[in-house]
Amino acid sequence: MGRTLANKKELVAEIKELLSETELALVIDYKGLSVAEISDLRNRLREQGGACKIAKNTLVRIAIDGDENWQPMTRFLKDSSAFLLLKDDLGSAIKAYQGFQKDTKKTVLRGGVMEGQALTEEQVKAITELPSKEELIARIAGAINAVPTKLGVGLNKVPTKLAVGINEVPASLARALQAVSAKDQDAA
Repeated sequence: MGRTLANKKELVAEIKELLSETELALVIDYKGLSVAEISDLRNRLREQGGACKIAKNTLVRIAIDGDENWQPMTRFLKDSSAFLLLKDDLGSAIKAYQGFQKDTKKTVLRGGVMEGQALTEEQVKAITELPSKEELIARIAGAINAVPTKLGVGLNKVPTKLAVGINEVPASLARALQAVSAKDQDAA
């Protein structure tokens, strides 16, 4: 039995809501996947903060109509489409999909859309090479922590160098006086 008009409107509203929270949308051809395999893909994505939505291309076209951010997705809408809606840690979510794709060998990534730009499969794979959110946070924390450490080491060296310089003054003064007196004796 087909969907009623009310069901379709509800699904379109749900897709719009999901897209409003999404940073990257991937379109895959899911032909040949069993219900268990689709559930497996959904579980893998859910663990990474993503979602898998299966909807008719017509309903997705209606959902993205007028939204410049998702308009490039129309070029990927053909045959049987599943939509991977990713947010937060994009690299990990894409890796979860790639692991699923490697295990099943049944899906084909058509492309993706991010910030109003259509992405090829190569560009989507390049996102996985970016550092994860946790790695970036760790790098920033390390950099922030390094500044006070370097400042502390530098400040500790200032009194030491000053003390060495002050200790050197009398010795330098004594050498200068000896040189002047030796010059005076030579002149006399």
